[in-house]
Amino acid sequence: MTVHKFNRVTLLITHYNRSKSLEHLLKRCAEENLEFEEVVISDDGSRPEHLEYVKNLRADYDFRLITTPVNKGLGNNINKGQDAVKTQYTLYVQEDFEPTPDFAPNFKNAVKLMDDEEWDLIRFYTFPWAPFPYLKDYKFGYAKMLFKLGIWHLNHLKFRLYSDHPHLRRSSFFEKFGRYVEGQRGDPTEYTMCMNFLIKGGKALLFNGPDLFLHEHGAIEPNTMVRSKWKLSNSLVIKMARSLYLKGKVINSTLKYNKLKQ
Repeated sequence: MTVHKFNRVTLLITHYNRSKSLEHLLKRCAEENLEFEEVVISDDGSRPEHLEYVKNLRADYDFRLITTPVNKGLGNNINKGQDAVKTQYTLYVQEDFEPTPDFAPNFKNAVKLMDDEEWDLIRFYTFPWAPFPYLKDYKFGYAKMLFKLGIWHLNHLKFRLYSDHPHLRRSSFFEKFGRYVEGQRGDPTEYTMCMNFLIKGGKALLFNGPDLFLHEHGAIEPNTMVRSKWKLSNSLVIKMARSLYLKGKVINSTLKYNKLKQ
């Protein structure tokens, strides 16, 4: 049995009312023999039954639990979790993901890339229905994420070099890109960090091979962040309207980027 020990890396997990999913993530890490210098779980004011369940998990798994008396949103949850990290690197994962058997060897390469080069973020997952549009093959199965500002590059996902999906980053991330905005819903919180990442010249890689994480595999518990139904509709009319909306979103984001860049 090979143990994959990652010194200098903290696994930071954000959690909210999905204690069984969290347990599944910790179990899968153990099954893949993944060991980190520390595991930090940042809880966002979960209901008492979930928080108690998480505390009881310490009988089987070694982690430090960071709590808050009331729900303060994703931004605050990531901020306080990151503040608790003491290692050089942070592997950030939300509780509804799980690593695949391909993760460990490819993560070793990610740490090497961070050690040897000046990357700010190395990502391990993207939604299969929303792939990042502009990639350039690099090394070890990773690809450079290219930000193409030109208005003729109309894919709205081009602004998403940063993502809340599983990624490795330097624990000094806030020093360059600022803290996560607080008091907003999850999507605007993520979008604001996307813009900060671009404005500050963030450099990112994305693994471009087999999945290194699975998302909501088996759907153990319902997602606590529900998106508008029209975004998921298969209606032709709604699809056309959404296409126009996304093109407008590209223009709006481009104007916002240029304004922030001034």
